[in-house]
Amino acid sequence: MPKIIGGSLHEHREQTRQKLFAALSTLMAEQGFDAITLAEIAQAAGVGRTAVYNHFPDKEALLVGFITHETEQYAATLQRALDDIDDPVERLRTYVSQQIQLKRVYHLAPGPELRSVLSRQTQARVREHVVVVERILRDILTDGIASGAFPEQDLDTTVPLVNACLSGRGVPDEGPERDRAIEQTETFVLRAVGAPVLIPA
Repeated sequence: MPKIIGGSLHEHREQTRQKLFAALSTLMAEQGFDAITLAEIAQAAGVGRTAVYNHFPDKEALLVGFITHETEQYAATLQRALDDIDDPVERLRTYVSQQIQLKRVYHLAPGPELRSVLSRQTQARVREHVVVVERILRDILTDGIASGAFPEQDLDTTVPLVNACLSGRGVPDEGPERDRAIEQTETFVLRAVGAPVLIPA
């Protein structure tokens, strides 16, 4: 019988999942999702290959589990950052800066885009979790329109445009260039949704 990690079977299962997610994340950054095998993931995680199948039936299921976990963690962090802010413009600024700071491994991985290597069913499941974050932006914009901070607009068009702008960025990792890029992106998004933007003198 394999040795149990942690104080209970539940802890063992959770810690094993975390090891698998960490291994997947590292391997994806190095070689891309399409090039990785479950055997490599198990070896990098320090678990037996059969342990992987106890949690996920295949590599795509592991990816969905990883993305679900990452999205839930990120959405909770984002919501905490927004909880104490009432002004819609400042809420949108916070959303933009949080999105810029987020590094989604599954967007940055080398190799073909995930859309080209995943089944349609898995693509749909991944999309479900992206919607969680989009809903937060939609709520910010809806409240802003209701309060008069933003003009009336079609959110079915605006929301994906804003997120596309944020996910396709090339923001430097550090230094004044990073601060300037974040500030310019915030200004761009605010103008795009029709918010008043104060330009420094």
